[in-house]
Amino acid sequence: MELPLDHFRLIGVSPSATSEEILRAFQLRLDKTPNEGFTYEVLTQRSELLRLTADLLTDPETRREYENRLLNGASGLEFSSNREVAGLILLWEAGSVKEAFKITRKALQPPQTPALGSSREADLTLLASLSARDSAIQEQQNRSYSNAADFLHEGIQLLQRMGKLVERRKELEEDLVSLLPYRILDLLSRDLNDQESHKRGLSMLENLIIKRGGLEGNNKSEYEHYLNQKEFEAFFQQIRPYLTVQEQIDLFLELKNRGSLEAGFLAFVSLTAIGFSRRKPEKLFEARRILKKLNLSGLDSMPLIGCLDLLLADIDQASARFSSSSDENLLNWLKIYPGNKLEAICIFCKNWLENDVLVGYRDIDSKEVDLDSWFEDREIQEFIEKLEAKANKNSIISNFQNQLTAKESSTKTTEVFDNTIGNIDERRLPWPGGIKQDYEKVEIKENEFNEEFFKKKPIEFYKFLIEKIAEFKFVFGEFLNGKEIINRSSYLIYIYAFLILFAFGIGIGFLRNNLKKSIKDEAVAEKPLIVKEKNQKPSERDIIQEIKKNPSNNLKSITEKSTVVNSSKFKELTKSSPSLEDIRDLINVWLLSKSNYLAGKSEINLSNIVSKGLIDRTIEERQNDINKRIYKEINSQIRKIDLESQTSSRIVVLVELNYLERIVKNSGEFVNETSLNPLKVKYILGFSNKSWKLVDFVSGL
Repeated sequence: MELPLDHFRLIGVSPSATSEEILRAFQLRLDKTPNEGFTYEVLTQRSELLRLTADLLTDPETRREYENRLLNGASGLEFSSNREVAGLILLWEAGSVKEAFKITRKALQPPQTPALGSSREADLTLLASLSARDSAIQEQQNRSYSNAADFLHEGIQLLQRMGKLVERRKELEEDLVSLLPYRILDLLSRDLNDQESHKRGLSMLENLIIKRGGLEGNNKSEYEHYLNQKEFEAFFQQIRPYLTVQEQIDLFLELKNRGSLEAGFLAFVSLTAIGFSRRKPEKLFEARRILKKLNLSGLDSMPLIGCLDLLLADIDQASARFSSSSDENLLNWLKIYPGNKLEAICIFCKNWLENDVLVGYRDIDSKEVDLDSWFEDREIQEFIEKLEAKANKNSIISNFQNQLTAKESSTKTTEVFDNTIGNIDERRLPWPGGIKQDYEKVEIKENEFNEEFFKKKPIEFYKFLIEKIAEFKFVFGEFLNGKEIINRSSYLIYIYAFLILFAFGIGIGFLRNNLKKSIKDEAVAEKPLIVKEKNQKPSERDIIQEIKKNPSNNLKSITEKSTVVNSSKFKELTKSSPSLEDIRDLINVWLLSKSNYLAGKSEINLSNIVSKGLIDRTIEERQNDINKRIYKEINSQIRKIDLESQTSSRIVVLVELNYLERIVKNSGEFVNETSLNPLKVKYILGFSNKSWKLVDFVSGL
């Protein structure tokens, strides 16, 4: 067997070494015998080969002849069959580990395989495991991690086939496992033209994360001993820039479906990145949907959703999201920002996109974000216009469907309504105003006969009925004349008699009902409020109705007659398009409950109709008052309410209030009083979890 080895490398000296240096190296090699477990026989052969080499190189004549052969192109050394294994060991010791492994592996393949159980087989198997591991280490040092893994894999397969050195095989397997992150990095960092390597690395990355139990590392796996969570996060941050944005979206969505919350958040970020960078606003909707469903501990999602609302040109909704943030630092920054709130939100969104969203992707160039170019993009404008048109159309259709259900008992009204809906301009505003007014006109027209019929006083009603009978008689008579049986049939008299008796019965019934109604109205008129049983608490609806009937009464005068309102019983506002009266009722309950809470009369429990952010702000205000040892007595009365804007997810109303606020110390000492008549306030409602909630307000407009 010829090995790629010369005598100088075999003994471990340079070609210019002196005889003394050669003898000293020879002695060191004899003293430093490999102790990995080779047999005595092969170690003796190794020593013999070293001695022969030392003799050749220390003799001037033989050394000169050997050097001439090298100059003439001679390479390699020939070893007899009984010294092949010893020669391979020397080749391995000389640092040619990859060559040693390849030749050893070949020597162990059929038909060269040595006799089973022989010392040669044991020595070759041990040398294969040692050279495979050293080859992997050498490749790893050269950052060729994939090649290193190949050497380890081949060594493991060889030891499995030979059925020997179980402990050595486990070492190789552990090395292969620990090498996985480096292999992934090697495969993914290659040129994108090498698609096979890239796909292989991506698949290995996904399998690694799944075995670890998601990005959080919730599962105990074979990697936990050498790749803890901190090390993995550092590795993953190094990996991300080699992945495209779409590859990251696919990876994170798969991991999210397997229960990884952190992957869900990264999917939200990646979808936002591709939506903004590629001008795909529909991706922003998908990102927002994912974020709303996440329940990451400590994550304040409101500003992030607000940024998406801003990019979709929903300014009011974006402002409401930021106002609902639980980050005190952010809220304080918004308050002290020298410009307007919209400018502050735009700056926050711009910085967020630049620093947290558009970074870490192979195919997205991180550069300064220009929000103006986003809103000026024609495709973005068309998308937003279509979105608003669709929202208005859905709202209109939903309004008509709700009203249609409520009027199913009137067939004629339903028919007129069906005929009317086809003529409605879909671009018109939803209720209140616009379409509702048209529908009310239809309803009024259908009820004209009923109103005319029942508004008659008893005598007038009787005359009215006689006139109608005369009309029936005329029409019926004309019909009979057409049939040429008038004055020739006696049954016509019976028909007239029946009609008169029928009219008389209706008149008597009407007089009786009218008399009862008059007595009831007189009794109600004598009582400004419905009398409750003793100690019974009036409901919010009663209080609101009292405000409507007696606008001169303020909230304080009413609440003094009652105990604290339990606002949690106020029904959620689930209509797709609530009327102004519904919105007025909701705001009244908010004003009353807030007044009671700031006065220290009750707890605030409005989660069914008010957003958490608004409640938290009120709680904070009360806590500040407690620290100052004061409380507030607030009287608010709605004078006027107008609709400013309405979409399927946002309603803005302008309200004028009579507002009186008195600040009183806990000791009862009066501190200050503020009266504003009127106080103009803009209230913003948002649609969340299938109901409308008050999310923000702006006073002093």
